[in-house]
Amino acid sequence: MKDTPVFAHAAVAAPHRLAAEAGQRILAAGGNAIEAMVAMAGAIAVVYPHMNSIGGDGFWLIRTPDGKVRSIEACGFAGSKATIPAYRAKGYDAVPVRGGDAALTVAGAIGGWMLALELSKALGGKMPVKDLVAQAEALAREGVPVSQSEGRYIVKEREAILAVPGFAKHFLGEGGKQPDAGSIRKQPKLASVFEQLGHAGLTDFYKGDIAREIAGDLDAAGAPVTREDLARYEARWREPLKTQLPGVTLYNNPPPTQGLASLILHGVFNRLEAKEAESPAHWHGLIEAAKRAYAIRDRVVTDFDHLQHDPQSFLTSDRLAKEAAAVKENRAASWPFAKDDGDTIWMGAIDGSGLAVSFIQSLYWEYGSGVVLPKTGILWQNRGMAFSLDPKALNPLQPGRRPFHTLNTPLAVFDDGRVASYGAMGGDGQPQFQAQVFFRAIRYGLPVSEALDRPRFLFGRTWGGASATLKVENRTDGHLLDRLVSMGHEIEIINKPYADMFGHAGMLIRDAKGGIMADHDPRSDGGAEGL
Repeated sequence: MKDTPVFAHAAVAAPHRLAAEAGQRILAAGGNAIEAMVAMAGAIAVVYPHMNSIGGDGFWLIRTPDGKVRSIEACGFAGSKATIPAYRAKGYDAVPVRGGDAALTVAGAIGGWMLALELSKALGGKMPVKDLVAQAEALAREGVPVSQSEGRYIVKEREAILAVPGFAKHFLGEGGKQPDAGSIRKQPKLASVFEQLGHAGLTDFYKGDIAREIAGDLDAAGAPVTREDLARYEARWREPLKTQLPGVTLYNNPPPTQGLASLILHGVFNRLEAKEAESPAHWHGLIEAAKRAYAIRDRVVTDFDHLQHDPQSFLTSDRLAKEAAAVKENRAASWPFAKDDGDTIWMGAIDGSGLAVSFIQSLYWEYGSGVVLPKTGILWQNRGMAFSLDPKALNPLQPGRRPFHTLNTPLAVFDDGRVASYGAMGGDGQPQFQAQVFFRAIRYGLPVSEALDRPRFLFGRTWGGASATLKVENRTDGHLLDRLVSMGHEIEIINKPYADMFGHAGMLIRDAKGGIMADHDPRSDGGAEGL
């Protein structure tokens, strides 16, 4: 087990070392944590294209030095031509996973960068956008080795994505083979996009020359997003959700994210008796807390402007205690839960002033819709898969409506002055991975690197699975698994010691004196950098 990296003044953590280095460069040049994160967001879009893109969405949680926590919703809405009758007329029973009809929402990620940089400027940030995107431009133009993560990836709905014009040529090897890790990929058109953003400003993505090219290519691909849709998009500040645990306040994003589920899971487990890490009580408690959290999420979370319940009302002490009381100490509850997994990146940054950022950016499924826009090289998301073609559903497809998001960005502020930025990719399993890392580091006192390294589990039905099993890495203790089986959990052992399906997590903890412990997942290609 490696020692947790510790930094004296500022730190970043990312799932790819080149993204972490991009953030460290900005910190070293005098930039703040928000500016470092924008540089990282650009870089990660180049080096981890199977998991995120500037053609996707993003969410931010930011704690400023004055102690205020803010949430940015950078979630694109459904295009003006994305209607249920239009999709039914094409013979669809559900929103497709790949192709132009899957590229049905505006990409919100850049809008989130814009809003975050407005706050950065108010806090004294002075780095020009050109400098923040310079590393992303250079990586795209000069080329980078395909990551280990991308090289080992197994693409879902492979035939469908290979049928998307231009996708295989852009991202895959000969005959549609997954690219070899270490092979060099250059993206000159994407490099030109970053160059233009640095020259004209980020608004060009929605209202300028880049927007014109994006809209033309989306129209040619048959996507229902128009230039007018791009022009009217803007990211939003939202009041974050929060809940209290002894000695700490936990924050997360409000709907349409599943931040509510993450906070419920944390709040319920904290009320359960589980004195030892990796004990049956520890794992069973987290699994059962996840079930309680997901049950509420699936009947509550929808577009922020269409909520039928106040999500904060599920985070009171009385409500969390009621949910915890429903957990059976030695018996697994039955569960009909069934969702798809997804692919995302989580990154964090904390600077010397105490400005802390928890950030996530995604395409949803690996490589998103598979639509690579010919003039810009931008890969577009398929987040609109979360919509239903049933008009009576909780999240029905409607022009201008935001889809349900698995993305969420946790942040913890402790009474003793510590601040923790943490999170994970992993689609529907994100709340589970977040809680596993958080409680190992905080409740059980493990070093950050060990909390990230220890075996993880995932409860639920992932893509292609027949049932909601408890999936575990093959290095998990056999005695623990035997005990969980006796409680009624159905175990599925994944024959890998470190598997991508259990998320790429990261964590930074700043102590009251300013020192920062930080690291990123051994399942990823990244780590931490800092000053």
